[in-house]
Amino acid sequence: MAAEKLGCNVLDKIKAICDKFDNNPGELINILHEAQHTLGYLPMEVQAVIAEKLNIPVNRVYGVVTFYAFFTMTPKGKHPISICLGTACYVRGSEKILDEFKRNLGIEVGETTPDGKFSLDCLRCVGACGLAPVAMVGDKVYGHLQASDVKRIIKEFSE
Repeated sequence: MAAEKLGCNVLDKIKAICDKFDNNPGELINILHEAQHTLGYLPMEVQAVIAEKLNIPVNRVYGVVTFYAFFTMTPKGKHPISICLGTACYVRGSEKILDEFKRNLGIEVGETTPDGKFSLDCLRCVGACGLAPVAMVGDKVYGHLQASDVKRIIKEFSE
């Protein structure tokens, strides 16, 4: 039933990832990481295929996907934006930065813009506390941010 919703190409990719790890249930996290890297997210249909290939219950796969914050069941934008809300960033105004991104993009945390360009999330710590407040767009880190920087950052990735 799950395979019916997936295209053949996607189904083949997921099966190949499972095969690469010898369909070993002990490799579930590695399989999920690679599947998410390939597809961008882990919808229920993908989780069902992985469970079938590994011969484990789908609720076990779902439990891992929902337990670890790294995994997502919704598609991310082409340019995922993450705002650090860890202590150092928060006390230096990261909440204002987050509010400005929400206002400029017209989305809430966990959502993706209608054009698929941007998605917005929060992190607990980027590990760049000396640069607080910090935001990441993809792998690029922006530090010492002010609300006035948000439009420039969005424009940088809009072209």
